[in-house]
Amino acid sequence: MAKNLFITATEARSGKSAIALGIMELLIRNVGRVGFFRPLIHAAPDGKKIDNDIHLFSSYFKLGIPEEKMFAYTLTQAGNLIGHGRQDELLEGIFNAYREIEKDHDFILCEGIELEDSTASFEFDLNAQIIKNLGCPVLLVANARHKPVDDVIRSIRVYHKSFINEGCEVIATIVNRTQPQDRQKIISILEKESPASGQLIYAVPDDKSLGNPTIGEIAHILGAEILYGSDRLNRHVHGFTVAAMQLRNFLKRIEHGMLVITPGDRSDVIVACLSAVSSMSMPNISGILLTGGLKPEESVCRLIEGFSNMVPILSVTADTFPSAILVSKVHAGISPDNDRKITKALEIFDKHIDSEALTVKIIETRTTVVTPKMFEYRLLQKAKADKQRIVLPEGEDERILYAAEILLRRDVVDLILLGNEERIRKQIARLGLRMDSAVIMDIRKSKYFNDYVQHYYDLRKDKGMTLEAAKDFMSDVNFFGTMMVHKGDADGMVSGAVHTTQATIRPAFEIIRTKPGFSVVSSVFFMCLKDRVLVYGDCAINPDPDAGRLAEIAVSSAQTARIFDIDPRVAMLSYSTGESGKGEDVEKVRKATQLAREMSRQRGLDLKLEGPIQYDAAIDPIVAGIKMPDSEVAGKATVFIFPDLNTGNNTYKAVQRSAGAVAVGPVLQGLKKPVNDLSRGCLVSDVVNTIAITAIQARAGKELI
Repeated sequence: MAKNLFITATEARSGKSAIALGIMELLIRNVGRVGFFRPLIHAAPDGKKIDNDIHLFSSYFKLGIPEEKMFAYTLTQAGNLIGHGRQDELLEGIFNAYREIEKDHDFILCEGIELEDSTASFEFDLNAQIIKNLGCPVLLVANARHKPVDDVIRSIRVYHKSFINEGCEVIATIVNRTQPQDRQKIISILEKESPASGQLIYAVPDDKSLGNPTIGEIAHILGAEILYGSDRLNRHVHGFTVAAMQLRNFLKRIEHGMLVITPGDRSDVIVACLSAVSSMSMPNISGILLTGGLKPEESVCRLIEGFSNMVPILSVTADTFPSAILVSKVHAGISPDNDRKITKALEIFDKHIDSEALTVKIIETRTTVVTPKMFEYRLLQKAKADKQRIVLPEGEDERILYAAEILLRRDVVDLILLGNEERIRKQIARLGLRMDSAVIMDIRKSKYFNDYVQHYYDLRKDKGMTLEAAKDFMSDVNFFGTMMVHKGDADGMVSGAVHTTQATIRPAFEIIRTKPGFSVVSSVFFMCLKDRVLVYGDCAINPDPDAGRLAEIAVSSAQTARIFDIDPRVAMLSYSTGESGKGEDVEKVRKATQLAREMSRQRGLDLKLEGPIQYDAAIDPIVAGIKMPDSEVAGKATVFIFPDLNTGNNTYKAVQRSAGAVAVGPVLQGLKKPVNDLSRGCLVSDVVNTIAITAIQARAGKELI
């Protein structure tokens, strides 16, 4: 079952809130606990952060979620973060706010923000990023009010194409505020253009009562004082007129539902309007707006109070013309206390939307998109769920310290920093970091040092190790950190920011060694593409593995994929597919595939494996349909095993650079306990990800014991 839906519109004032009301009622009827979330909101003019739609959904549907928890940022806050290059922080803040609601709900209806004019492209890009990273299918609301059909279709086409290019899935389009004569034509054109996607298309007619503001909304926006009729503020305003002419001319221009705007000293207009309200032959106005800060005199007030039929009378300090301009710009919302509007919106939705078909589409559509940011966020959340203790031998490096602060402040792991304590503390102070919970350990002063020296000597004495040499080895931060992991004083180790790969992993080969049943330590990269995460192995450790080792790498890589919630479908790569090719290299892969299947069965893993297979047949469903139509892996592979280091290393770098993929790794596998190697050119984000990965591996290793 799907867990969320994102409603967004082609432009502001599309009537999206009315459509969202219908969707929410539909969901509440068919799903258990439904939450509502707006990633971004406009800041209210008075500085409050409460959003009209949040207030509407929270109150009307009694969601029980504090309104301040139902959004992540105001648009101003988001703009400031983006302007300072902190878009990652923005997306993470949205993730965190969303996850807080997700904890207690089965489904979340998300609503996007719409901007106008030159900011519309910025709004689309921002909404698309949020949609992808929350993993939401999309329901698009298009605005057809006062627009030719061709313009409506053209706008929808642009949005559909843009969403496809961004990797977002649009499951339904609702064209709102259509003219009666255009509805069927719009539906027919759009349905012809989207049969392959299975997208649902609906058109909802324009209803003026939903687009008209109430007197109360106008009073709130103008900051008006309510002189009379405070119990009648739900009256809808269908239009307005300025009464600046003589009565005989003004009375001809009164229409039903009109707001009359006039200077506050025009007692004649006030009395005439109230007389018209009481008259059976005159249209019924919605209210009177008095301008200029002028109010009726006491004698006129007594006369007003004597009318039995009253309409709201408002007073503002602004002059008549500016007040009329403000009224013309008022956009009608739907407030939770306006039962008439809510009932009307739901009635229109039910009449023109196939609720049963749309419910099935929403509930059954679960997006498979996994963006790099989603993957990185999930790493931190997964590591945080069961905190592990990770040792960092390069505790004096700036990148390590920055990453350590991030992880500690987010309470993801416990950390041990190795190095000179005085120098580390000076670095922390110089960088302005806060990491009081980090354990800083000077090797020579450590209570573990002598025990580790003795243990290392015992492990290696048969190979000529002396006690003095063991002391020298344990004085090395990587050997000491590895021994901490081996002895259970730490759960995993991450190094390599300033050390070579050999210096990082050699101690692990000597001290921790491989898992039972495995003879080789290998590596994988998590290749985070725009819409999914793939596993590449081995691209960093083994130059030219034989068939047996290649089979082990395949099984290890599949196990690693499962640890990180990637369903392993393993492609054993070669330059030929199936039985088409011959030669020593192909035969190696063919034999490795057979051995990997046997290992998989022996370990009860039940892996889906295919090989030899070419990369295009492994990843592209169209090519797979030609070359291997009956394969469970072809066209759907998630784990790619390269025949040698030369092929793997070049391929991962080519994909990384040409496709803009984020390569997370290398992640070492096959060891009894996790040790991972950083690149010496690593960024702070690389360090954060690798530490989180190591913690997850440590947790998974304990669960298998």
